[in-house]
Amino acid sequence: MAHTSDKPQVAGLVLAAGGGRRLGGRPKALLEHRGRPLVENAVRVLWAGGCRTVHVVLGAAADEVLRRADLSGCVVTVNPDWADGMGSSLRVGLASLVAAGEKDGAVVSLVDQPGIGAAAVARIVAAYESPASLVSAAYDGRRGHPVLFGARRWADVAAGASGDRGARDYLAAHESEITLLECGDVAEAYDIDTPDDLAHLE
Repeated sequence: MAHTSDKPQVAGLVLAAGGGRRLGGRPKALLEHRGRPLVENAVRVLWAGGCRTVHVVLGAAADEVLRRADLSGCVVTVNPDWADGMGSSLRVGLASLVAAGEKDGAVVSLVDQPGIGAAAVARIVAAYESPASLVSAAYDGRRGHPVLFGARRWADVAAGASGDRGARDYLAAHESEITLLECGDVAEAYDIDTPDDLAHLE
């Protein structure tokens, strides 16, 4: 299939390592949504949105997640330092992309945002232009997920990812370079963080 090699290959990256501290220690990847673990939903959304490959970072209860969730076809890595916060998982995920030879860009999504579906992902994927691309979904003008990072940005994103901040500092420092795409018409950006939020799951 050499003729497709010039087409950008945008990867997907699901951060699914959290232990669900505010949910009484229920790992978010294992929360049930439409009868399946939440991490499966996140993976399906990235495939359906046009990501060519999907990488998943697990952490809390990783063995149980691997037992219960169908992650076939995904590149799965386990972050041993998941309890340090999302930053360490983002670094592990970006390292996984590099190790796999991904070289165009990656759409980063969070496992606990099931209101963001394939339509929003497809909109972000379609905006990829080069390995320097920086694209973010917006909801009523406010930046949210998913976010696409061109491959040329990965090293700097990883260098700044610490604690629970993930890529927040990087995005704030490069605000003027971000292509913001309104997705509020096709997605809802709520998180599953507290017991009350569980009502969003189906």
